[in-house]
Amino acid sequence: MTPFDDRERARIREALIETGRERFARYGLRKTTIADLTEPVGIATGTFYRFFDSKEELFWTVLEGEREVVLERYEAAVEAADGPQEEIVALLTAVCEEIETNPLTRAALADGEVDRLLRETSDEELAESHRRSVEYLLPYVESWQEAGVAPETDPEVVAGTLRAVTFVTLHRNELGPEYPAIRETLIERLAAGLVP
Repeated sequence: MTPFDDRERARIREALIETGRERFARYGLRKTTIADLTEPVGIATGTFYRFFDSKEELFWTVLEGEREVVLERYEAAVEAADGPQEEIVALLTAVCEEIETNPLTRAALADGEVDRLLRETSDEELAESHRRSVEYLLPYVESWQEAGVAPETDPEVVAGTLRAVTFVTLHRNELGPEYPAIRETLIERLAAGLVP
């Protein structure tokens, strides 16, 4: 087995991540095979394991990279808003739109890939996942609380409440054609309740 130099290792790793992003978004984690990931990159199936322990590890790596891009979009939406109530509406709308339009995010959440993987994780990993799922909201919640415009409830509870609203997107088919109005009303009423 010929060892790869550092540059080649970096190139292959990035190619696997990009291929994983495309395949996971299109087919989901379960339907994507190791061969689906390695063939476009031009490496043998067994070579995959020199870069990732499993396709699940690659999946988490892809999601983590996507997370950074998505958080920048959320920040831009909040910065464009005028005042705390509008910031909440802008943030929650951006999160819902991300779930609705980003094929990778949609596949991960709507198809239950993340839930399935979380069921297979340890209690410590599950607690870390929960913490990370609300941590991007905490700076907003804390700034609203410091400004005296959000309830003095535990910031993680407020952040969890905000995050819970976005799960309506996972049920849009069941909500029918009224879904857009339901989503908008839910977000606006929550924002009005948090920031009277």
